[in-house]
Parts: sequence; structure tokens; C-alpha cells
Amino acid sequence: MKLRCAWCTSAPLYQDYHDQEWGRPVHDDRKLFEALLLDTFQAGLSWFTILRKREHFRQAFAQFDPEKVAAFSDAQVEELMANNGIVRNRLKIKASITNARAFLAVQQEFGSFDAYIWQFTGGMSVVLHPRDLTEVRASSPESDAMSKDLRKRGFSFVGTTICYAFMQATGMMVEHTRTCFLYRG
Repeated sequence: MKLRCAWCTSAPLYQDYHDQEWGRPVHDDRKLFEALLLDTFQAGLSWFTILRKREHFRQAFAQFDPEKVAAFSDAQVEELMANNGIVRNRLKIKASITNARAFLAVQQEFGSFDAYIWQFTGGMSVVLHPRDLTEVRASSPESDAMSKDLRKRGFSFVGTTICYAFMQATGMMVEHTRTCFLYRG
């Protein structure tokens, strides 16, 4: 039996996410947008709730295409509000559209969102060595800086805790606990 980080339950969906995605470096802009959008909806909810609805989010948000999401109309917002498969929160839906527009502006300025976002960790993964969940942080100086800069650029639902979760999910911060089979010492 594989030992995993304590936050990872025995649910196969959660284990697959932990084993195949969480903490692995992501440099594809579409996948970075997906992580940003899903973390927007995760604010105040459990990650497992969002993970279970991920495929519904994928369908509802145009396969996580930021150009298409940036162009969503008020009618599409109302369709999303009626979609049982996603989290139906008007502020988060509107934030996702706003964030898609800001995401495109960042791509325009930096050539890619990847080039922009990875600057907060110097272009490389920061590997931490927590013994257990009590040593896993909820934020960092890097997530503080990312949150501040994203907000300055017009993003919303990007507080430091959400930014830190994004950094963990996309491998910017690698924080498997020492008992986890994916721990890198």
C-alpha cells in the first residue's frame, strides 16, 4: 500500500489527482488557466468538491479556453447559474470571466502566462520538506507577491491562500510530506 500525504483520502479520484497531478510542474497555459479557474471556485470549499465537478467545469467553461471564457456573455452567465454540475456562484462565475480577460492581457504582455507566473518562484519548483500536515503552509512570501500582482492586474478571487493552493497544484511549490511516496528529500 502506498503512503500518501494525509490530506489525500482513499477516494480513487483524489488519489489519482495526488499521484498524477498535484505538485508536478505545469507550463502549459491552458492547464494553468484551468488550475486558476478551478481554484477560483474552490475558495471556501473543499478541493474534493471541485475535483468531483471538474469535468462539468471543463464542459461549462469551453474546455478551459481563456479566449472563449473571456468572451462569455450575460446570457452565458445565466446558463452557468442554471448548471447543476458546477458551483453556481455568480461572483465566482463573473470572476472567472474577468480572470480570463486578465489572463489574456498577461499572455500578451509576457508572451505566455507561464513566463509570467513562474517568475514568482524564480522559474523553478520550490521543494519544501514538511514532516506532516502541521508543517504545510497556507501561504508564503511567494504567494503573497503573486496575489498582490495578480490583483494589480485585475484578477479576483486570488488571495494569498488561493495563490498558494495554485502554486502547490501546478508544482511551483512541491510540498509532499515526508511519509508520502512522492516525497523528494
